[in-house]
Amino acid sequence: SSFSSFSGYFQDLLNKSEKALYDAFPSMYGELYTQNMKVFKDLYSELRRYYRGSNINLEEALNEFWTRLLERLFKLMNPQYHITDEYLDCMVKHAEQHKPFGEVPRDLKVKATRAFIAARSYAQGFLVGSDVVKKVSQVSLSHECTRAIMKLMYCPHCRGMSSVKPCNNYCLNVVKGCLANQADLNTEWKYLMDSLVVVADRIDGPYNVDTVIGTIHMRIAEAISNLQENKDSITAKVFQGCGNPKISTKGSSSEDKKRRGKVALEAKSSAQALEMLVLDAKGNLTALKTYWITLPGSLCSKKVMTSSVADDKCWNGMTKASYLPEVMGDGLANQINNPEVEVDITKPDMTIRQQIMQLKIMTNRLGNANIGNDVDFQDASDDMSGSGSGDSCPDDVCGKRLSKSPSTRQPETHAIPKQSGHGISGASSRSLPSTFLLFLSVAFIAAQHLWR
Repeated sequence: SSFSSFSGYFQDLLNKSEKALYDAFPSMYGELYTQNMKVFKDLYSELRRYYRGSNINLEEALNEFWTRLLERLFKLMNPQYHITDEYLDCMVKHAEQHKPFGEVPRDLKVKATRAFIAARSYAQGFLVGSDVVKKVSQVSLSHECTRAIMKLMYCPHCRGMSSVKPCNNYCLNVVKGCLANQADLNTEWKYLMDSLVVVADRIDGPYNVDTVIGTIHMRIAEAISNLQENKDSITAKVFQGCGNPKISTKGSSSEDKKRRGKVALEAKSSAQALEMLVLDAKGNLTALKTYWITLPGSLCSKKVMTSSVADDKCWNGMTKASYLPEVMGDGLANQINNPEVEVDITKPDMTIRQQIMQLKIMTNRLGNANIGNDVDFQDASDDMSGSGSGDSCPDDVCGKRLSKSPSTRQPETHAIPKQSGHGISGASSRSLPSTFLLFLSVAFIAAQHLWR
């Protein structure tokens, strides 16, 4: 799975960075670390929550980390003084302008936000694509569609022509009529695939996720080192701006025993692994760009096992002969004259229209991520509800002229059911168990291909 491989890789980078910090910091900083463990744990916890889609402002989270760390370290570096919370507020205002941690906070803020925004948008893009496939696969086939499928696949058997395969163009017209709404996903689906490819290049390029996320612990160590080196001048400037704090009665602490020994902080690069993940994902994404409009041809050749286009010994819906009508175009608007499936082009399926909107929203988010802008991941789909209904397939399906049923309207569906298990069902699906499952499960081919 392209999604799970990348997501696992990214979270592994974060885990390794956190573990390296926990392993090295006790010997590097002694009490300076042990008394402030929660500050570091909270930072990694916030980073994880952000990646998983929580509505956290990443810049604010990083600013909060540096502020809390500065407060804690300032107290530890000045154990002979009694430093109140009010004094710390003043200290932060005066110290921050003198860059106590050097350039690390600003540099990390720019690089980490870009890397995290790109990484989580990329992962979210895969999830949205998967969700679209899942919801589209739950859209019920119309009454007219089930009749057309019945005629396509079962009528040759009734006519004593069980070995005769359906004509390919005949099959294409049936499937294009049945999946007319699905084909309308194609434009926005293609844009999403293209956007994921662009962000993938950012992840393995200028926003180098591997380097930035895998070395957070090293940047923190660098920042603390900067503070230790600037300790005297920073303290003097704070005292000048905020006044001298009261002398503490507790005396000095063991902070004087701090270790300054350089402990090797390794950043084992796995850039090659990231490059392979991105290459693999880009191959899958490119292959799937035209999925929704190539689906009818794929179904007819692989699932229905039709005859070749030029074959005049195929089932054309009436007898064993060539199929004369032209093949319809893709999408709902092109089905106005479909000879095999009666499609009301004035009534687009609302679930699929919703999914087209979800694709647009996600593509816009990826566009923002591509230029380093943060995006809000609140679910944009409306909580709609509906029900499915349909009639059983009539006996005269194999007749020359399909009789119109008063109940040909496609059942309403909903994108996000309020309760699990509130799926779409109806007599039309029960009357054609094998073909219904065949045509309805095909959308999962996309999911399996895309996320493998």
